[in-house]
Amino acid sequence: MRKIKLSLINLIIINFIILLISSIIRHRLFQSNALDLGWFDQGVYLISQGKNPIISFVDYHILGDHAAFILYPIALLYKIYNSVYWLLAIQALALSLGAFPIYQLSLQADLKHKIAITLSTAYLLYPLIFNVNLFDFHPDVIAVPALLWAVLAARSNSIIGFLVAIVIVLSCKAIFSLTVAAMGIWLLLFEKKRLYGSIAIILGIAWFILSTQVIIPILTGNDAAIEMADSRYSYLGNSVGEIIKNIFLKPNLILGKLFSLANLEYIIFLFIPVIWGLSPRYLSPLIAAIPTLALNLITDYLPQKNLTNQYSLTIIPFLFIAVIATEAAGKGWLKRPKYIILWSLVAFIALAKYGYFGSIYLKTLDTWQATQKAVSLVNTSGGVLTNSAIAPHLTHRPLVKLAIQGSETLDLKQFDHILLNKRHPGWSSSPELIQQFITRLEQIPEFKLTYQQDEVFLYQKSLNITRKKF
Repeated sequence: MRKIKLSLINLIIINFIILLISSIIRHRLFQSNALDLGWFDQGVYLISQGKNPIISFVDYHILGDHAAFILYPIALLYKIYNSVYWLLAIQALALSLGAFPIYQLSLQADLKHKIAITLSTAYLLYPLIFNVNLFDFHPDVIAVPALLWAVLAARSNSIIGFLVAIVIVLSCKAIFSLTVAAMGIWLLLFEKKRLYGSIAIILGIAWFILSTQVIIPILTGNDAAIEMADSRYSYLGNSVGEIIKNIFLKPNLILGKLFSLANLEYIIFLFIPVIWGLSPRYLSPLIAAIPTLALNLITDYLPQKNLTNQYSLTIIPFLFIAVIATEAAGKGWLKRPKYIILWSLVAFIALAKYGYFGSIYLKTLDTWQATQKAVSLVNTSGGVLTNSAIAPHLTHRPLVKLAIQGSETLDLKQFDHILLNKRHPGWSSSPELIQQFITRLEQIPEFKLTYQQDEVFLYQKSLNITRKKF
């Protein structure tokens, strides 16, 4: 491979810094949530401590979620220093590193350095890259550069590199096994990489069966289809087998979901940032994206149909591989780098959620100081009941529960600390629900109100704590 250009390294470093700072600011403003930053932080922390990683929000093993074994090596970082910021750093780095294999794939396609850098920049400006970095943490992000590396390794005939990349992708999320299998079909039929395609197909199918039919059901006690998709595909059946059967035997069920305004908007927003580099003749890489795209189109769950959440991440690598093929053939709508960058900037400005820092991320600023103080007063590893937005700041403990709908009957005596923000109750909660908890706490002698400010309340289970009011 050609020598890495300093401009590419600078590009990746700058993007990493921007993404990391953005996610840290969001977290510090109490805009991250129990689902999903607190979820993964608690699981990784417990793994690092040698404890059973039972996510206390749902009371089952963290691998019962998506069989994300990648969390175990990540936990080694927590052994160095326990901090949720490791997750934010890993996410920012993984998303930024995707630019490197795109650059190498571009050179491999005989594109010039300037165009290769331009395509890497277009990738970093793709709106979902910035947006998903702000959506807590998901191991899904690690699959983005890994999928690009897998294609690069296959085209370079590096079997070891290919296997490592595939294993990383599969360890990020069980459902990515379908993407790996679909990538194998593409490699086999269109790239004429029989060995690599066969390996991807076999490993993808094998891991899908093992993870959805064995690992997840054992760790959750529920059917994998329910755990992985909740009610998002319930109209197709109540098990993986039933869903697959109905997809083929009852296509009318799917057709009714496919043709909708939500799907049309999703397709437009997904493709418009790179439409300048797509040609029907060079779209074969998108075969690998079909499982992800199909799942997003047929679901009832609207967050899967936008460029804010993580659900479209595994489409991005193959979108850009298609762009590289189109540009290499000279069939792109835009050929000059400055116009490609301009288009990418316009798409970023239009679709990236940077504006949240001046709007919704500031809505709870009036209770920020009080919340920060209350969090600092939770100085033991005892159980905590709190709001969803506060939870990620307190998940380095085995027991954290959320003051949300459905939690009204929780036994409050199991907790040592109960921290509630009544003014901004957050996700799946309300001021009325928080008041119910406060009313109950006032009737339990073991709990004392040790801190109160701006409708932020901290109760602690102790008989000898002096109440503080600021």
